[in-house]
Amino acid sequence: MGDLIKRAAQDLIESRYAIALTGAGISTESGIPDFRGPSGVWTKNPQAERKAYQSYQGFLADPKKWWEERLRGVSLLGDLEKAEPNAGHYALVELETMGLLKCVITQNVDALHEKAGSVNVIEYHGSVLKLRCVDCGSRFKREEYTLERLRTEGALPPRCPKCRGVIKTDGVAFGEPIPKDVARRSLEEARKCDLMLICGTSAVVYPFADLPRLARERKDGVLETIIIEINADPTPLTEGKISDYLIRGKTGEILPRLVETIRRIRDR
Repeated sequence: MGDLIKRAAQDLIESRYAIALTGAGISTESGIPDFRGPSGVWTKNPQAERKAYQSYQGFLADPKKWWEERLRGVSLLGDLEKAEPNAGHYALVELETMGLLKCVITQNVDALHEKAGSVNVIEYHGSVLKLRCVDCGSRFKREEYTLERLRTEGALPPRCPKCRGVIKTDGVAFGEPIPKDVARRSLEEARKCDLMLICGTSAVVYPFADLPRLARERKDGVLETIIIEINADPTPLTEGKISDYLIRGKTGEILPRLVETIRRIRDR
């Protein structure tokens, strides 16, 4: 593992435009369960997964009812707003501060990259701290809306102050399109990076899992992008030889070691 970390450090130092993709694996060390792992939320509760697949259609059919159920329910992931970043999140902030990491694209809705201090973050599946208008795409902080008061007053669903469209949580549900601005920015980042650091994602949720493949194959057919995986286990990216190499282990342990290795190389 040590040799692979040194290799990754050198690759990052020599990169021109490096980005990171992160998934549930980087947040499990902050006490947030994943969905599909051995102890995942849906592994333990298949009924919850079936319900999740129906959520967006329920919103479209009756947004008022959807909001009432949302406000009455308890998140299967716990209180995400109380979760704190871990060493993996802070290591990515360090890489950004060093000027090596240009962007983080995350599947996670827990806002831990933002809390840790990452500046250029694309929340591919939205954020627990935000609400979004499904008509014009405007986003708002949750605290801008007194949701409980709207519920007691029978004034749900909340409305957008800009276009009067219906507001939903920012998190992207199954069957819901990725917001156009997010999809566009993510594609731009994937296509221009020359190094992609993949941290804690199983790479089975699409279209997010397409980003490494897009980065790998340039328009001119020349393979230029180095793709490095940091994951507990191999993924379809490993097996399909999309990634150049896999550093196997916890992101909260490997990413800080990667930062320290870069510091040592630079201090020589």
